[in-house]
Amino acid sequence: MADIPDSKLKRYFSEYAHPEKTKKEVVALLKSYKGLQLEQDTYEFHNGFVKRLANLRGTIRVGFKGLTYHIPVCIWLMDTHPDHAPICYVKPTADMKINISPNVDHTGKIYSPYLHTWSAQHSKLEGLLKVLSAAFSSVPPLYSSRSRAGVDNPSYMRTESGMPTPYNGNAATPGPANNTPYPTQSYMPMPGSNMNSPYPSYPTPGYPGYNPNAAANPQGSMYPPSYPPQPGTAGMSSYPPNMPYPYPQPGGGTPAATPYPMPNPSPAPPTNTGNTSSGTITDEHIKMSLKSAVEDKIRRKMNEQTTQAQEEIEILKETQNELNRGKYKLSKIFERIEKEKTELERNISFLKEKDTELDSILVVLLEKTDVDVDEAVTTTAPIYKQILTTFTEEAATEDTIYYMGEALRRGVIDLEVYLKQVRALSRRQFMFRALLFKCYKHISYVR
Repeated sequence: MADIPDSKLKRYFSEYAHPEKTKKEVVALLKSYKGLQLEQDTYEFHNGFVKRLANLRGTIRVGFKGLTYHIPVCIWLMDTHPDHAPICYVKPTADMKINISPNVDHTGKIYSPYLHTWSAQHSKLEGLLKVLSAAFSSVPPLYSSRSRAGVDNPSYMRTESGMPTPYNGNAATPGPANNTPYPTQSYMPMPGSNMNSPYPSYPTPGYPGYNPNAAANPQGSMYPPSYPPQPGTAGMSSYPPNMPYPYPQPGGGTPAATPYPMPNPSPAPPTNTGNTSSGTITDEHIKMSLKSAVEDKIRRKMNEQTTQAQEEIEILKETQNELNRGKYKLSKIFERIEKEKTELERNISFLKEKDTELDSILVVLLEKTDVDVDEAVTTTAPIYKQILTTFTEEAATEDTIYYMGEALRRGVIDLEVYLKQVRALSRRQFMFRALLFKCYKHISYVR
């Protein structure tokens, strides 16, 4: 579908509790499901309370027996979405009827464990549609109300190619299967059964309720729950269930690409030749019917449980992968913390040793009153001590020559004395510098 204007989204979700989150989820869903459209309408709860709610109308693709059908649905989004589960319906057209099952009741309302266990953190609309597609592929929610003998009014219905396929039926003459855009409903009647109601009603356990005006009505007035009890299996009669399949063409042709699946006619029980003319249903017929009903019921339940289990397994696998990734990250963090802890402990130990050493030196220095200047500085090797002594004497000689010049300038000594002393000091200074040069050369050679 085309992009939805932002003004339309703001108008539809202006009164929602989480407008931005809901808009983002709806836009992403409509990009994946092109057959749905966003609308707004008034929803009336069964107690008469009405509220303007956004809804998703259109069709979803459902595979059944190798064919793809477009099932019309309507998904009402509560104004507290995603805190509460949406309300879902199938919307049959004029020539379709609802196939009552544990997934759909007689009003078209959809029931699913995914809705029953809806969670704001983990449940999404896209996941809901995937679950419904899987459930409908096992038990189709709709079937055609036209008989195989003919159809009174023509109809157009989209096939998988998207082109309209006209049907020109004739009530007196049965047409081929490819002229029937909808499959037909047939079942084997049982004693006391109602021909217009091949399925019994289902008693149910409860679904959690939704208060559509919880924010606006803080006094606590309770509104009807959005989901009544889910259809169960207790109290189900022994009628054989209808297993849908595409209606075959006369003469052994392949099934037509019908837009909705057909309920499977139950196989005719073995007849008693003695009762053929009277049409009496014998105990053997009832026994075979009950056996078929039980088998179909068990098969349907197994399919539902298998689908649900597979979906739960996928969710658990994804959760396990996330936990494994988190475990790996945590292990890396713990390793880094342990390394830093070891390094800090080593530094603390080193600093404590140095602190103790400084304390002991400080005590020794405080006890000594007179410090020998020559012993205050010590070297690591004798040659370094010789260098230190020679350098000190050379520096002292240079200072002596300087002050001798100052004494001559001021007239303290005469020129003859100055020249005699400077010559002696210069000779001594030369010897000191030669010794320093030899020491430096020796150190460079050793290194």
